Amino acid sequence: MHAQRSADDSVLVGGRRGLGHLTLNKPRAINALDLEMIRALNVTLDRWERDTDVDVILLDGAGDRGFCAGGDVRALHEMVTAGRVDEVHAFFREEYALDHRIATSRKPVIAIADGVCMGGGIGLAGHAAIRIVTERSRLAMPETRIGFTPDVGGSWLLARAPGRLGEYLALTGGTMDAADALYAGFADHMVPTAHLEALYEALENRADPSSPTELVLLFDESPEPSRLIAAREWIDDAFAAADVPAIIDRLRARPEPEASETADLLAASAPTAVAVTLEAVRRARELPSLRAALAQEYGLVLWFAFTQPDLVEGIRAQVVDKDRTPRWTPARLEELPSGRVAEALAYEPEPALW
Repeated sequence: MHAQRSADDSVLVGGRRGLGHLTLNKPRAINALDLEMIRALNVTLDRWERDTDVDVILLDGAGDRGFCAGGDVRALHEMVTAGRVDEVHAFFREEYALDHRIATSRKPVIAIADGVCMGGGIGLAGHAAIRIVTERSRLAMPETRIGFTPDVGGSWLLARAPGRLGEYLALTGGTMDAADALYAGFADHMVPTAHLEALYEALENRADPSSPTELVLLFDESPEPSRLIAAREWIDDAFAAADVPAIIDRLRARPEPEASETADLLAASAPTAVAVTLEAVRRARELPSLRAALAQEYGLVLWFAFTQPDLVEGIRAQVVDKDRTPRWTPARLEELPSGRVAEALAYEPEPALW
């Protein structure tokens, strides 16, 4: 196999000796995912599923800024504002099918979440069989910052983080380094960037019967302990509260400076987004599978896209106009209607995801 390119070169397809290699190739946009890239990845994984010459799949991103900054939210903004409902459906359906395929692939997928890996990037890397971070990795599910909610199976990963870290990371959109990602269950191994080339060579030249995991372990270096371990005391205490106002009250009652900073952040966040996200992560803890979590997320993202003004306003403020002053509706937590969260989770998308 030699490097081939997708129709628009946004995904590079290559590999040799049993290793299939997929590279997201929009480095100027930190490899932000659009529908063409999702389709190119799905088509190739489809082919490799049946190709007896491919037994391990490597997934990485071009450029040195990051693996994937997330979905192309500017494109999503255009689809929603133009009322292109079918395209919104197609984007999320095909993206989630890709995330689920990576999670259930019979051939192990090794994802290199080097540099920035956020939102849709976590949908690709976070469900791989072997998830590698580097000293440059910065992982996050920052959807609440655009008045939205973690998706791409992010709620499934967040729900399984230790203690109340899932609620904390989901509501704040907080960034994890390699140590944090390992501790929170978003990654499996830390491999320094200086060793990545050697790892790629080892995967191409691997001699049976060494498994991909055994090879990765040759390059694995344990980072310093995560700062989240020490923060667990105030995070677990505050984020166990019943709702967002109660979480903010508990944060304000804590002595730690980070706790009061977090309270300020939540108080300024999109009320609908943080309230719905809190319940979504808690419900994801009770769900039986990633597939079920993706179905719950699908209903929520379409509810946000089609019934709420905050998503379009959040993307406008953060990405389109970049004035960083979103006007949320409602603007304050105390103005949030009592049934709003239940309404979001009861929303039934047409057609359903699966």
